[in-house]
Amino acid sequence: MDAFLYSMEWVLPLRSEWATPIAKGFTWLGYAPFFLIFLPIGYWLWDRAMFTRLTALVAITAVVNGWFKDLWQDPRPPAEIQLDGQVTGSPGRPSGHTQVAVVMWLWLAYEVRRPWMWGVCIVLAVGVSFSRLYLGVHDVDDVLTGTALALLTLALFAWLVSPSNSLVMALRRAPVAQLILVFALVPLIAALWPTAVEAADRATHTGSGPILSVMFMLAGWLAGAALDTRLAPDRARSAWWQMVIMAVAGIVVLFVLRDAIEAAGTSLGLSDDVTGWVGGTILGFYMTGLAPIAFRAARLMR
Repeated sequence: MDAFLYSMEWVLPLRSEWATPIAKGFTWLGYAPFFLIFLPIGYWLWDRAMFTRLTALVAITAVVNGWFKDLWQDPRPPAEIQLDGQVTGSPGRPSGHTQVAVVMWLWLAYEVRRPWMWGVCIVLAVGVSFSRLYLGVHDVDDVLTGTALALLTLALFAWLVSPSNSLVMALRRAPVAQLILVFALVPLIAALWPTAVEAADRATHTGSGPILSVMFMLAGWLAGAALDTRLAPDRARSAWWQMVIMAVAGIVVLFVLRDAIEAAGTSLGLSDDVTGWVGGTILGFYMTGLAPIAFRAARLMR
């Protein structure tokens, strides 16, 4: 059993020149740039309520994953077999790519409730998960643990947002209370974060700082969404060419804004954590608040 869970020797014969780019493509779907593209475009062009729920779920999942990573500080497979150079030294169990992919894609399929969507989303979730094994940055134990935590998170979130949960239904109609809750969770998460264990067989302890930027981005997202809904309670679908302009222009501005925030943080001497918290809040508010205002001013969004 240990050989199945932890040995990665079986991966090496599967690698080929044509399969490696495919695996790297799937694994890119688990990194921050993809979420900064996919989530706001879904909000702008598809369904803002659905993508607000999806963003909240992704944020919750990211915090849970980061907490368990620092609790276990489980080392990854040997560096010499890794084909993804972005994870050096960080903990392995549970696989963040797997956990977020299973949560996000299965929830999206659950929201859409179409057979073809289930098929597409399952392929994406499995593809992202297997890519982490193929690239040698996670073992089977990491992926299975990430999957288990994802399914538990999905079940809990489904219960939270169900119409029978009157407290959460009331919270969804109270944006100020949502922001108070998110900001109240930040110090609580920091206080409950696992402490570092210094040992030769432990991976690097990341700390709560980087993951808290996700909570600040969620706060900015919720604030912007509340403003957007207040300014435009009803929204009609735009023409295809308007949606293309919104998607391209909105994402370009988003990444320019992100780079500007990072540069400003460096010039002001702010720590990476503080820059991430401030930047996350600004980017979240831009995605759901400022960008839709600009789209309506340009007559792209009706």
